[in-house]
Amino acid sequence: MQPFHQQEVAVDVLEAVETTDLMDLIVFNDDVNTFDHVIETLVRVCKHTPEQAEQCTLLIHYKGKCAVKSGSFDFLKPMRESICEAGIDARIL
Repeated sequence: MQPFHQQEVAVDVLEAVETTDLMDLIVFNDDVNTFDHVIETLVRVCKHTPEQAEQCTLLIHYKGKCAVKSGSFDFLKPMRESICEAGIDARIL
């Protein structure tokens, strides 16, 4: 029987890393807009389901703000503009 030899070999591993500048579209609470108006706006602009829009609206009301969408600045900018045109305070952060 011949002895078993084990040899270590160093292998370089290349890791693909994709960097994206993800940002959040944040909607802020106010004392002006109704729940229904905010929900309808999130459904129309952000393509939320009614349930998702309602949950975001509750977070906005109780926490003061909510990230309603994530993506690149260019992706979020038209949504922010539409939300602001509806009289709701939104910012990309």
